Amino acid sequence: MAGEEETTTTSSETTLETTPTWAVATVVFVLILVSIFLEYLLHLLAKYFNKKRRKSLIQALDKIKSELMLLGFISLLLTVTEKRIANICIPKNVGETFLPCNDPLNDSEEEAKCQEQRKVSLLSRQGVRELQYLMFTLAFFHCLSCVLTFSLGMAKMRRWKSWEAETTTLEYLFSNDPRRFQLIHQTSFAMRHLRFWSEHKFLRWPACFVRQFYSSVSKVDYFTLRHGFITAHFSEGSNFDFQKYIKRALVKDFGVVVGISLWIWIFSVLFIFFNAHDFHNYLWLPFIPLLMLLVVGTQLQGIITRMCLDSHNRSQVVRGTFPVRPSDDFFWFGWPKLLLHFMHFILFQSSFQLAFFTWTWYEFGLRSCFHRSTKDIVIRVVMGVLVHILCGYVTLPLYALVTQMGTSMKKAVFPENVVEGLKRWRANARKKIALKSNYISARPSLETASAFGTSPSFSLDPSHSVMFDRVPESDHLAVEMVEDEERENTITREAEMEQQKRDSFGGFDLRNVS
Repeated sequence: MAGEEETTTTSSETTLETTPTWAVATVVFVLILVSIFLEYLLHLLAKYFNKKRRKSLIQALDKIKSELMLLGFISLLLTVTEKRIANICIPKNVGETFLPCNDPLNDSEEEAKCQEQRKVSLLSRQGVRELQYLMFTLAFFHCLSCVLTFSLGMAKMRRWKSWEAETTTLEYLFSNDPRRFQLIHQTSFAMRHLRFWSEHKFLRWPACFVRQFYSSVSKVDYFTLRHGFITAHFSEGSNFDFQKYIKRALVKDFGVVVGISLWIWIFSVLFIFFNAHDFHNYLWLPFIPLLMLLVVGTQLQGIITRMCLDSHNRSQVVRGTFPVRPSDDFFWFGWPKLLLHFMHFILFQSSFQLAFFTWTWYEFGLRSCFHRSTKDIVIRVVMGVLVHILCGYVTLPLYALVTQMGTSMKKAVFPENVVEGLKRWRANARKKIALKSNYISARPSLETASAFGTSPSFSLDPSHSVMFDRVPESDHLAVEMVEDEERENTITREAEMEQQKRDSFGGFDLRNVS
């Protein structure tokens, strides 16, 4: 009897009806206090980004906020539908397929509806609660891994600032003087990339695979690609800061990677499905992001070598710096942005491995049925950490440099203050065009009235009479707008005559801005 009473007492759950109000109020107060504190931290971070004019980081922060809101809505939806999901009954033989453990111990209580039908619940109430923890852990690890990886890449690219400053020295200007001619094999860039394996695809891939692990981005590569980018999109002799442009472009890419799009959610569902014991996923799933990362790094190194070969085939003599030609043809499917989606997938998959391991450790212990063997734990943790280190320290700097060598340059070529100025200029131009069109549309009515000899005042109703003795102020303003527009058009035509082959804005080829 005592054992039965103890079981009844432990199985029963205390509701709010039997809970002291001070306990409920205390818990609610603590939750509200923590939420306000976190919101205030995010507000301070957004204020700091506004002060530094980091619009891209503000957009990334907004994405994180939207993801937190989405996860909160999913959690609320799971809580509300917890009982309904548990009341969905399936046959026992179906419920015993694709289990994450080989011999699981099912101690959870089934719903009365499913017990009466001799079936099992699609997902028990306890399983719904554990699923909420998994989704929050996954989102947290994904955002954290993106921040750490991009921070590591930015730290690796700090030395590029000194390389950029070196381009203004007399030594660099003398060694890259356009009046100097040399054979292409005598340049440092050609000596690095024109080898016996360069023209053979099956030899070039292994060589590029090995090269990405040591000196993935050398100084001569940076200088050569920088010169090719400036030559293709700017006027000769431009003092464009290539390093700051790469930094702005990478920050924009961070705003894309930190988000969790629909196709990323679909892959997360597939990853959960493949965690069944029958697939033995610990032997192959953790290696997928590492393999993809190595392939992406090899492709990026191969693009540099192919650009060198392309220049070598077009000319044997170099004038000044080694010339490379930016083109989308060097990238997979002619789409440089595809590499960004690969990086997004790699970081998410790697963070999923670490998040899943942390969740199972917290919920079921280190030696649960999810991780019964030591090799499973070692493979998941080592692969997850290794991918993040390689991605941040090796592949990310290479990606940041090589992806600028497409046919079009990114919008990050303009600083934030220039972008804001261009937007204001565009808005003012649209207003002037609207005023001009309204003024021109009013002129035919005047000409029609004078042609038929009618009086300017043609209505008996004073409220509808049109008097042309006095020109309204708005018309004066419209005339001034038209005159200003004509003067601007004259100046524009003169500028076009000077640069017929170039539609530029301060040296920028606007037709190549993607």
